[in-house]
Amino acid sequence: MTTSPILFLLMMNVLLLIIGTLINASAAVIILTPIFLPVAIQLGIDPLFFGVLMVVNLAIGCITPPVGLDLFVASAITDIPVERVMKAVFPYLMVLLIDLLILTLCPDIITFLPELLR
Repeated sequence: MTTSPILFLLMMNVLLLIIGTLINASAAVIILTPIFLPVAIQLGIDPLFFGVLMVVNLAIGCITPPVGLDLFVASAITDIPVERVMKAVFPYLMVLLIDLLILTLCPDIITFLPELLR
């Protein structure tokens, strides 16, 4: 669809956030990594960076309404209605989405420490 690494990463962010709301993160990693990692490598994206970004996306998707699995777990543990949990999570979700955008546009944040160890 694109040859731009940034556009590819932004499209992956949207796709992984949607997938993260629908299925468990570990299952999504097992299913999607063999599909998307070769494309990311071909576009020159560091595999470590892509893996961390993928996990962060799916973790955010797990708390994204309306189907985020972690919302239902939190509701069941605390005996608070899901609607109240969703309202409480919303400000944190906005901050996490901003963090995701920063991580996507500044890959050195993720790869800084591993680069020191090479």
